[in-house]
Amino acid sequence: STMFLVGLTGGIASGKSTVVAILRELGCAVVDADLIAREVVQPHSKAHQHIVRCFGSQILLENGEINREALGNIVFSQPEKRQLLNSITHPEIQKEMLKQILKYFVLGYRYVILDIPLLFENNRLTKFMKYTVLVYCDPPTQLSRLMKRNGLSRAEAEARISSQLPLDEKCKLATHLINNSGDRESTRRQVLSLHTRLEASLHFLWARLLAGTALAGLGGLFYLLLRHFFS
Repeated sequence: STMFLVGLTGGIASGKSTVVAILRELGCAVVDADLIAREVVQPHSKAHQHIVRCFGSQILLENGEINREALGNIVFSQPEKRQLLNSITHPEIQKEMLKQILKYFVLGYRYVILDIPLLFENNRLTKFMKYTVLVYCDPPTQLSRLMKRNGLSRAEAEARISSQLPLDEKCKLATHLINNSGDRESTRRQVLSLHTRLEASLHFLWARLLAGTALAGLGGLFYLLLRHFFS
């Protein structure tokens, strides 16, 4: 069987979570980078300890967990601090993502969705994706949703949006687009159409062949060890 990777991204408050929920309803394999980012910085983890050493205990909540809002306020306005945080968390996030991809590989999934909020901004993982999907909406809708969702002023919301790559530029980089400006049913129809196209794709991830070769080699080694000890 074959498997390939699909990168899913979107602008802030563009409705990517809605698309992910529909994909999960369809039984698709989804690896959530943002959820993993929360898990790898839990107390007592290597990343958590490193972050506290670099940013101080003032970014901790009473239960020892990292206060994401406090840390976000620091890195949002200081690019060098954001780079430092990324250098700590990204390796741990990518290791966990790889584990989950391999799990779905073993389970025989046709494709795996990698939900990565800043896929095009970071641009390091796009080379591993056979396809990239952008969830977008019109700018007024995006601004209104963000202000309502996060309780932000217009100026604060505009600053958050401008910190990301503009949606019209992301549209040019993506292989597939989902317009989430309308209602959920309209979005669902687009996701169903995308799912059908991906299921019919003949492309595959070369890593699957490499992994199969590696597994075959390990199987052969295991067989030789068994013969050595039980012959």
